[in-house]
Amino acid sequence: MAVYRTLVVLAILSSCLAEKYKDGAKVEVYVNKVGPYFNPHETYHYYQLPVCRPQKIEHKSLSLGEVLDGDRMAKSLYDIRFKKNISPAQELCKTTLSEADLAQLKEAIEDLYYFEFVLDNIPVRGFLGHLEEGGFLPHNHKVQLWTNIHFNIQYNGDQIIYANISTKEHEPVNLDDAVAPFEIRFTYSVKWHPTKLKYSDRDKLVKGTSFFPKTLEIHWLSIINSLVLVFLLLGFVVIILTRVLKNDFARYNTDDED
Repeated sequence: MAVYRTLVVLAILSSCLAEKYKDGAKVEVYVNKVGPYFNPHETYHYYQLPVCRPQKIEHKSLSLGEVLDGDRMAKSLYDIRFKKNISPAQELCKTTLSEADLAQLKEAIEDLYYFEFVLDNIPVRGFLGHLEEGGFLPHNHKVQLWTNIHFNIQYNGDQIIYANISTKEHEPVNLDDAVAPFEIRFTYSVKWHPTKLKYSDRDKLVKGTSFFPKTLEIHWLSIINSLVLVFLLLGFVVIILTRVLKNDFARYNTDDED
């Protein structure tokens, strides 16, 4: 009964702390991190890539948990307003890529880099680009960059319940034949979806949607379990050695007194 009451109190507290928006209010989108898909613990700041960024980068204050999770949140140029659709796609920025920028983007796409944004404390993820491999003779190798991001946002009343993004609404830009200086136009669109789901359902939605393959999660869990086992064994060895040495010292002291 006590556990049930605690859960109810936590749910009420979470609902009270939830962000509430008026129609047309700005919904902040923070850029966070990028990294290789098959190694989600190797991450870098999103703005280390040659992408759209404000003239002055403002970082978000992070909690200890966010710091330990490798978060590096900073404000973005996305101008999203509560319950205001953006269609057709709106320009985010135009940027001119140098030879080094093109090489960096190509390498990131070939390493299957994903990116993570945070919208109303909901992590949304997508791939930086698309790598197309096919054929043997001749071999087909295309490195393509997604330049449009489409935001799907679910809301109930004045609260955001869930969000995700898609990059496939527009054709990607082929970087194979790109020659510096190369101008790219980045765009975004937004679609708001009403839902009957409550704010209390939000954690289940976020946790139930896994961007990374389950095999990676199991892999890291097995590593953690192995490390715990190693530390336990080391602890037992230290305790045994301490007792043995203590007995030896006691015996030597007794012999010296004799």
